[in-house]
Amino acid sequence: GGVLMSYIDQAGAIGARHEMQQRGHPPQTLVTVAMDRVEFHEPVFVGDTVSFWTEVERIGTTSITVHVTVETDRAGTDQLLTQAHVTYVAVKTENNLRTPVPIVP
Repeated sequence: GGVLMSYIDQAGAIGARHEMQQRGHPPQTLVTVAMDRVEFHEPVFVGDTVSFWTEVERIGTTSITVHVTVETDRAGTDQLLTQAHVTYVAVKTENNLRTPVPIVP
């Protein structure tokens, strides 16, 4: 479960950055602030090829929330494995301090 949660975090960040880029927002450093409503529906088996699907749910002043769905193909049918909501905050780093910054300057 922990490895899958790490992958969910990475997939969500990639989806968030992609969406920000598509909307013409400048690149931002994102940090994870919450992983909410993680639901494990089915186990991941050795040999499963998993797909991560992201959908932006909300863009705030400094944060972006992404819904991540994890699926696999079993016997020709898409099988829902896990889903979660992940929230990221855009930050700038100065002198080892992270300060939230607007996603859209």
